Amino acid sequence: MEINFNFPDDIIIIFMSGIVWSVIAYLALRIYKKQIEKPKVWKIAVIIIVSLFSFSINWQMFNTLVKLSILPLGVWAIYVFFKWTGRNWEAYRRFAWLGFWANYLFLASTLLAIPIHHVVYPKDEAATYLSEFENASLVAVHPSAMEDGVLDKDRLKKELQAMKQETIYSDQWYEDTYLNRGEINEKDERFPYQLVNTDAAWGSGLHSVIFVEDDGKGVLITTAENQLYFRFDHSIIEGVE
Repeated sequence: MEINFNFPDDIIIIFMSGIVWSVIAYLALRIYKKQIEKPKVWKIAVIIIVSLFSFSINWQMFNTLVKLSILPLGVWAIYVFFKWTGRNWEAYRRFAWLGFWANYLFLASTLLAIPIHHVVYPKDEAATYLSEFENASLVAVHPSAMEDGVLDKDRLKKELQAMKQETIYSDQWYEDTYLNRGEINEKDERFPYQLVNTDAAWGSGLHSVIFVEDDGKGVLITTAENQLYFRFDHSIIEGVE
């Protein structure tokens, strides 16, 4: 079973994986001490790692790819190799099966990490995606944006905690922008600015693209999985009320 979070720098996944590998090392040590024939440690490590390979069933859970190991392909490969070369399979058999069953330890750690991640890094709060913005600035991504639009960082800091998540009206926004206007030069982009040089909460593994509304009172946060729209009371663009 392989863990494949969309965000590889997720500190919670790293921590949980570290715990699992510690458990694997502890169980391998117990097996090692009980055996009469003591295999070489580096061979045990190789056996365990190879035994992790398996035929798996994949499914998505809260934007996380989870793999349920079904067939122990790694164990079978090691068994065939040992029989073919005449090596002592019994000395390594328990380590091989430890490697395969370790897949379920990783599965358990993944399932446990999902709710922990949502508690530590709430996905419905703008502050999760806008934790660091000292070097942030606005970049015009549409001609309708003001050329001299400047980010008011102090205002953003004050408004951040008061941001309210709103419904995204994609169809209505499209009609307002492209269907309910006459000439092309009359069409204004609802989100003509991009907020750059920002960072999400440390260790969250979250990455997003953030667009700012034309009145400076809303942000559209786009991640690999979804979009979130937040509104607040005061504009974060200097000179815009």
